[in-house]
Formats: sequence, structure tokens, C-alpha cells
Amino acid sequence: MTAEAGSGVDPDSGFGAVGIDDDTRLVYRYVLAQGTVRVDDVVRDVPLEGTDASGMLARLRAAGLINRTSGGEGEYTAVDPRIALRALTERTETHLDRIRASIPDLADLFEQTADAGESAAGVHVIDDPALIGAWYTRLEHEVTAEFMAFDRPPYVLAGENPVEPLVLERGVLWRAVYAAEVLDRPGAWAEMRYAASKGERARIARTLPTKLAIADRRTALVSSTLDPHRPTAIVVEGGPLVDLLCAAFEAVWADSIEVPESDSLEGAAPPDRGPGKDDRALLALLGSGAKDETIARELGLSERTLRRRSADLLRRLGAANRFQAGAQAVRRGWI
Repeated sequence: MTAEAGSGVDPDSGFGAVGIDDDTRLVYRYVLAQGTVRVDDVVRDVPLEGTDASGMLARLRAAGLINRTSGGEGEYTAVDPRIALRALTERTETHLDRIRASIPDLADLFEQTADAGESAAGVHVIDDPALIGAWYTRLEHEVTAEFMAFDRPPYVLAGENPVEPLVLERGVLWRAVYAAEVLDRPGAWAEMRYAASKGERARIARTLPTKLAIADRRTALVSSTLDPHRPTAIVVEGGPLVDLLCAAFEAVWADSIEVPESDSLEGAAPPDRGPGKDDRALLALLGSGAKDETIARELGLSERTLRRRSADLLRRLGAANRFQAGAQAVRRGWI
């Protein structure tokens, strides 16, 4: 058994580093297996949906991995990967070396514009939205073991976070507590579900006092004001202040409602067999304090159906209100 097989790592998974996505990789393997292909062959034989086969062949050709014969109906032929891929990776390494060499100069340029007044050793006050966002992304890049976050409005970065999946791939434990008001934003529940599918552990709290990010229990970024027009944050590097923020996170985490692994209504358990997947999703959203219209939208239900399901859930739990339902669900081990 190879090292890749033993570790569960896909030996082809590194192609993204040289600009070849999963679909293009499938096309490349197809060309290697066939030797010579045309665009119509790829369209017919490779399972791609709504993807430009001609464009992918062109990218593989530009990378030097395949050739194209002359003529209007040109055919694409494979190049020996022992030669082509080695040349491609060497070119990529050269580009990476150039980027590494530019880091000191770029860092100096960043420091010249980063007007973050240092108020004490290891404590920086930042009042520029772009710099707050840059510090958050920096923590994501630097974290090696554990990332903790309070997520609530207002935001200085776009809703989608492309860095988090990369961090999770490195095996980092990522825990996030979301304020219930986050669910008022359309699509927020779907974003939570996507993050959870990538490995994020998430919970929902009725309220959160601030925005917070802590990397490896060493460096913290915490909002000191929540004015969307003039956000201010503090960076704390090490010491008892970071320990205090970690303790605050753990306290809120322990008192928050866990977001279930799935909100699918498929395979829901009958009432006499404990909670189904839909029950856990509904309990999490009810316990978060989200509005009925928000919960109905995120679960794809009408408000009438939501009220019926909520009433049935409370009846099964023997609860008179949402608070009692949450307590009974915890007692029974449902959430």
C-alpha cells in the first residue's frame, strides 16, 4: 500500500497548485488514457456538467501537458507526463521562489500603509476596515491547530470565506459561534451548512457581545466598536488578555446551541424514535432566537408548516415554549 493510500490522500489532489482544477484533471487523465482525442470525444465520454471541454483542453495545452495537431479538426495528443509534469512543477517552483523573494519588500510596503498605532506591547488598535480584514485573514493563514470565532454583524469582509476551507484541510479545529441575527441575512444558513460540511464546528447564540477571532490561543482580534461606518478592532498577541478572551469564548460556546450536521428532511425519525435530522435543525434555529420567517426561509418551509412542525415538536417534548423545548432536548440528548 502506498503512503498516499494509507493516509487517505488523493495522489491527484495537488493539481490545483499548478492551476488544474478537478474537471480539467479528469480531462487530462482521459487524454492520457486515450492517447489522441477530439473535443467531441471529451464531451461524449467525460462526465462534465456545463463545462467548456474545449477551454480545458486549451488550458492543458498551454500548460504543456498535451499537444494539438494542425487543421480545423485538430486532435489533442498526450505528452509524456514524466517530462511534461516535471517541467510544469519546476516552472511553478520558480514562480513560488519569486513570490517568496518579494515578501520582504511587500511587507515593508504593507507596514508603511498599516497605520496601526501600537498602544502597548503586543496590543494594536486598528481603525481601518481593510486592515481589520487583513488581520483576520492573517490569523487564518498563520493558525496551525485551533481557530475560535464569534460571528456577528457588521462585516468588513464579504460573506463567503474562501480561506476557511483551506485552513480546515490542514486539520485545524475551527469552532465558530454565530449570533442569531446572522440568520436574518438570506443565505446565511446555507453558508453555515457549507462550512460545516468542510469540517467547521458551529453553534448559535441568542446574542454576542462582540466579534472575535483567536488563533492557536496566542493571537486574538476583537472588535472594540460595532459601528459599521467606523469599525475599530484590537489585536492582542499573547498574555493574560488572550487567556481571558479564550475563557469568554468557552463560556459562550458551552451555553450555545449546536448547529446539526444536516438539515435535510430525508430520513427523519418517527416521533416515537427520538429526533430526526429535521428536528435537530429546527431545535437549533428555534433555540437561537431567530424569527419564524427567518427559520422558515432557511429550512425551505412555509411559515404555516413551520408553526405546525414547531407545535408538534413542543408536544413531543412536553414543552410549553421554546425555552422548555431546548431544555428538554438537552436533557434527552437530542442536541
